[in-house]
Amino acid sequence: MKIVRFHIKENSTPKYGLHRGDYVRVIVADPFVGMIVGTSETYPLDEVTLLAPCVPSKIVCVGLNYRDHAKELGMELPEEPLIFLKPPSSVIGPYEEIVIPRQSQRVDHEAELAVVVGKRAKDVSPEEAMNYVLGFTCLNDVTARDLQKKDIQFTRSKSFDTFCPIGPWIETEFEPKNQGVRCRVNGQIKQDSTLSNLIHSPQSLLSFISSIMTLEPGDIIATGTPKGVSALKPGDEVTVEIEGIGELKNKVKEE
Repeated sequence: MKIVRFHIKENSTPKYGLHRGDYVRVIVADPFVGMIVGTSETYPLDEVTLLAPCVPSKIVCVGLNYRDHAKELGMELPEEPLIFLKPPSSVIGPYEEIVIPRQSQRVDHEAELAVVVGKRAKDVSPEEAMNYVLGFTCLNDVTARDLQKKDIQFTRSKSFDTFCPIGPWIETEFEPKNQGVRCRVNGQIKQDSTLSNLIHSPQSLLSFISSIMTLEPGDIIATGTPKGVSALKPGDEVTVEIEGIGELKNKVKEE
């Protein structure tokens, strides 16, 4: 199932639904608190605006989690996941605009597979981890690279408004194996890898993170980016594609 969050017109109350080709079908309840059952209420896809498919209380990101990216940087593989946080205020949905802040002269894309937590998780084992996952989506961990190098730690460089595009939907029937992870800028491929290059699997990440903090329904785990990150500029269109999930597209503009 492809779970979407959308509104019919600007500022209207968001609804959850199921993406069905050229239309969406409203579901009975919030998918994080109730059964995912469709109603008779449907809307043509071209008459709705897709939003970020969930409203996370936190986005937990993982640095240096692809073998090809570590090799590209000449760095050793980390023994434990390197985690950091992005704030919920950085989240935008598909087709919304990424804003390059005045503070930065170098803003990069980072294509990532995102885990969407389905129920509260604390001290979960890797073997149990998938029982706590609602599904998966695409994420762009937009980063002010110059500020990241200047500050050393990641908070400012990762936290600007619009720096966490998510979507276009949550795919509940996705099993991460060796699917492709790609990023295109204006149609040109910049990142092209597979999930087989992940150092720490989504299951092990959820287990590790839940040993540190309680994960709530709707929270996001961004599993890291492969090699090939590059700069964005105003007017660009950036597309994150996860094979078996779909494409997340966003335009870029100046502040």
